[in-house]
Amino acid sequence: MTKTITFAIMHFSIAFSVAYLITGSIIVGGLVAVVEPAINTVAYYFHEIFWNKLQQSDAEAAITKTFQSAGESYALRSM
Repeated sequence: MTKTITFAIMHFSIAFSVAYLITGSIIVGGLVAVVEPAINTVAYYFHEIFWNKLQQSDAEAAITKTFQSAGESYALRSM
């Protein structure tokens, strides 16, 4: 969760700076800095969950394949 929070702080700062430089308005910069990164931070959190599950399922598939292959090798040697 710390990674997500520090990402949010960095994102808020960048969003404010860019919006302020483009518009010259502190209000618009502040609004963009709150709305856009907040949505992006939540999306990033779920993106991390998705990728972690995907990597975990890939690892589980590799382990299953290894055990299946070892079992088949053992069965062939037993014949």
